[in-house]
Amino acid sequence: MAKKQKKQQQPGGTPATVALTAAGTAYTVHSYDHDPSHPSYGEEAAKAMGVSPDRVFKTLVADVDGTLTVAVVPVAGQLDLKALASAVGGKRATMADPSLAERTTGYVRGGISPLGQRKKLPTVLDASASAHATICVSAGRRGLEVELSPEDLTGLTEAVVAPIGRA
Repeated sequence: MAKKQKKQQQPGGTPATVALTAAGTAYTVHSYDHDPSHPSYGEEAAKAMGVSPDRVFKTLVADVDGTLTVAVVPVAGQLDLKALASAVGGKRATMADPSLAERTTGYVRGGISPLGQRKKLPTVLDASASAHATICVSAGRRGLEVELSPEDLTGLTEAVVAPIGRA
């Protein structure tokens, strides 16, 4: 069993990058100037980084039968709530209240990372991630993304990999 390490904020770091560093995981940080008026955080990130939207994944928090659950899907698509519920053995999923998602994860909407969350939540990564050597997910704040392998993300979050996204 792994030892629990106290997460410390490093200068310029986020809980997500601190967790990646502590785990010895290879990752690349991408930062860009976030435009608060942009209608889609994920699409803005993909364009700003010059990365295909199918390699940039958004982190969504849903309620599956009373349990908050993280869904990581490409920004170019949408979350299939029925598929998410099925992936974790649930019957019904709805999007979580944004303020509850923020309080539970410790991140603000548009900057929720699947890594380094205040409370570890069950996580499901869309199966399309496995088609890429690396994917980008939020590093824990708007305008900051981390690029890492889908396998590393799956291992660190103990994610289930399932087809939960739709075009």
